[in-house]
Amino acid sequence: MRLSTIITIGTASLILLITGGCREGIKTGIIFGEGEVLIGDRKIKVELALTAPQKEQGLKYRRSLPENRGMIFMYSSPVRSPFWMKDTHIPLSIAFINGEGRIISIQKMEPDNDQRLYHPPKPFKYALEMNQGWFEKNNVGVGERVILKN
Repeated sequence: MRLSTIITIGTASLILLITGGCREGIKTGIIFGEGEVLIGDRKIKVELALTAPQKEQGLKYRRSLPENRGMIFMYSSPVRSPFWMKDTHIPLSIAFINGEGRIISIQKMEPDNDQRLYHPPKPFKYALEMNQGWFEKNNVGVGERVILKN
């Protein structure tokens, strides 16, 4: 085999390895800040969704979410906006949190593209998305206090 053929095959293989099969690396142009949330004695690293584009992007297109990591959606005043899982591939649980930092509802959300809406029972100021089942596994329920750091 000629050296140029080997280089061409090697380069093509590298490109496929980098781009093929993994949507994690999709560049959306949306950059999230990072922070920390405390629930009891549990520290969770979170990505911060503060702006409208960040909230719209959320966890779309991702194939995984590390354990004990999540995304928190923050609003300047209480809202009643529902959430959906359009183009989201990870099963998630969402905790709706009021302005006093108390969880008012936890719901399981399934990946789908039929645009099912997940409605909070009351207005909320924060919404914390984690891997599905995280709240149950960590004995976190309605009424628990959530402290935002950073």
